[in-house]
Amino acid sequence: MRSVFFRLFSAFPGLLPALLGTVFAFLMTATGAALVFFFGRVSGERPQRVCMGFAGGVMAAASVFSLLVPAAEQAARQGHAAWLVVTLGFLLGAGLLMLLDAQAARARAASGRGGAHRRTLLFTAITLHNIPEGMAVGLAFALAAREGGSAMAAAAALALGIGIQNLPEGAAISLPMRQSGMSRRRSFLLGVLSGAVEPVFGVLVVLVAAAAQAVMPLLMAFAAGAMMLVVFEEMIPEAGEERAGVTAAVLGYVLMMALDIALG
Repeated sequence: MRSVFFRLFSAFPGLLPALLGTVFAFLMTATGAALVFFFGRVSGERPQRVCMGFAGGVMAAASVFSLLVPAAEQAARQGHAAWLVVTLGFLLGAGLLMLLDAQAARARAASGRGGAHRRTLLFTAITLHNIPEGMAVGLAFALAAREGGSAMAAAAALALGIGIQNLPEGAAISLPMRQSGMSRRRSFLLGVLSGAVEPVFGVLVVLVAAAAQAVMPLLMAFAAGAMMLVVFEEMIPEAGEERAGVTAAVLGYVLMMALDIALG
C-alpha cells in the first residue's frame, strides 16, 4: 500500500501539497462549524433571523468575491468572453437549484416539513460552493509543481486564504441549522460535511489538471448561481423581517468581503 502511494505521489508531484492544502481548508470549515457548541439555541424568531442574515451575507460576498470575480478574470485570461461564461454558469447553477427546490417543494407539501427543505437548500448551496474552492487549491498546487519557485508559495497562500474564509462559512451552516431546531452534533456534522468535498475535488483536479483548468470559470460561476438563489429565496427575505437580521446580513457580507480582498 505504501508503494502505491509513493508511485502515485511521484507520478503527480502536486498531489501531496494539494492534499495537505485542501485538508487544511476543510479543517478550517470544521472549526467554523464547531462554533455551534459555544452558542446555545435561543427561542424566538429574532435569533433565527439574525443567523439567517449573517449566513446570507457571508454567502453573497463569497459568491461575488470568491467566485464570480475570479471566474471572470480566469475566463478572460483563457481568451473567452468573460461575461458570457460567468452569466451562463450563474444561470445554470441557479436553474439547477430552482429545479431541486421545485422537487423539494412538492415533497414538503406532502410532509409539511418546511424547515427540512430550508436546511437542505442551505447545505447544498455551500457544499457546491466548496467544490470549486477545493479545485482551485488543487489546481494551484498542480501548476506550482511544474513551475516551482514562487508559484508554490502562491499556492500555499491561496490555501491559507481559502482556509481562513472557510471559518465563517462553516458557522454559516451550523448556526442556522442549530437555530432551526437541529441538535448541536448534527448541525456540526453537516457543517463539516459541507467542507469535506474540498480535499476530494482538490485531489481529483490534480489528476486531471489540464481539463479542469479549462472549465474552472464555468464551475465557479455555477456555484455562485446556486448560492445566490438560496440567498435571494430563503435568507434575505427572512432576515429582512427584523432590523437585527438586516444588520447581521451586512456584517456577514462585510466580513467575507474583507477576508476575500485582504487574502486575495
